[in-house]
Amino acid sequence: MKYIKRHIENVVLSLSKSWPVILLTGPRQAGKTTMLKKLAEEEGAGREYVSLDDLNMREMAKTDPKMFLQLHKPPVLIDEVQYAPELFTYIKIHVDENHNPGDFWLTGSQVFRMMRGVQESLAGRVALLHMSPLSQREISGAECVPFTTDFDTLLEQSNKIKPASTQEIFARLWNGSMPGLVSGDFAGHDIYYSSYISTYVERDVRDISGTVDALKFTRFTTAVAARASQLVNYQAIANDAEIDQGTCKNWLNILETLGIIFMLHPYSNNVLKRTVKTPKLYFYDTGLVCYLTRWSSPEVAEIGAMNGALLENFVVSEIMKSYQNAGREPYIHYYRDRDAKEIDVIMEANGKLCPLEIKKTTMPDKRIVRTFRVIDKSSLQLGTGAVLCMADKLSAFDRSNLIVPVWMI
Repeated sequence: MKYIKRHIENVVLSLSKSWPVILLTGPRQAGKTTMLKKLAEEEGAGREYVSLDDLNMREMAKTDPKMFLQLHKPPVLIDEVQYAPELFTYIKIHVDENHNPGDFWLTGSQVFRMMRGVQESLAGRVALLHMSPLSQREISGAECVPFTTDFDTLLEQSNKIKPASTQEIFARLWNGSMPGLVSGDFAGHDIYYSSYISTYVERDVRDISGTVDALKFTRFTTAVAARASQLVNYQAIANDAEIDQGTCKNWLNILETLGIIFMLHPYSNNVLKRTVKTPKLYFYDTGLVCYLTRWSSPEVAEIGAMNGALLENFVVSEIMKSYQNAGREPYIHYYRDRDAKEIDVIMEANGKLCPLEIKKTTMPDKRIVRTFRVIDKSSLQLGTGAVLCMADKLSAFDRSNLIVPVWMI
């Protein structure tokens, strides 16, 4: 089995020196357990591994959490801790009595089921991290650098990453970023994703919301995937899946909770009053989108009707991962007003707004960046903007607007 080094490893090790509890959340099969087991082995502190997927372990953790922690003493790695929120109170007692950094490494793939318990019992004692499927930088072995429009940083990075053509970018996008596929442990793109949907996602949905019609849920996830990179339209998704709007909203919340999708919310302030309020929807893994929307190959995806949406989803998810993998909060929005003026991504950093447009072209038109002026009225300063596209190399329209190849992200 080929292990791909994860960027968040360094964050986990660093935080373990000061925080008694590390909670790593993210979708199933993203590599959380594999990474933490590897770090525990390298740590050499005799950290025990316990999985609450084991029904006997889960039963003890739920019915007698005090005994559970006496049998499985820290340092310990507890997998799928959402199944026994009863543990949180006793972990808090242990932490308050012992004050040992790194005593508990916890993983969870159902964040909203356990966040209340975490907030009530472990506030101030737990470092929360999110692990997505692999980023392109992890796959290629490049260093972890949160995306920025700082020209000097980009120039330095451009010399460290191998350029990729449009065809290669769409191959990466179609192949997806699940460790099991990328590492070669599982063969068969469609078989992998079909099993992933039925085995993991549907099982977790049932666990969270009770009974679920598997056929309707499959139709629902396909309807959601068909609207990747678009404003959320609950009614349209509900109609496609033949469910009501309430169920649609509930299932979307579950997909977000499970780390399958995320929402980009609109940038707005008191001055920019004409902005829309609806979030945009993205998947963390574009391979799953391609599977659900039946694009049979990278070549078909590249020329298909969704190629722009797929590329936008790919870029936005890579930007999100670049921040999460560095243990940083991504302050990322989009802009759209009632006059239909739109900016794909707005990054907020250091008191500045950096607008980004994503285009499937090798030679972007300078007129693209005119839209960036709509946020001039914002209370924050307009920072360096960029068009992320299929260009061969890093360049610029002018000192305020860069042309950034997608392969650099």
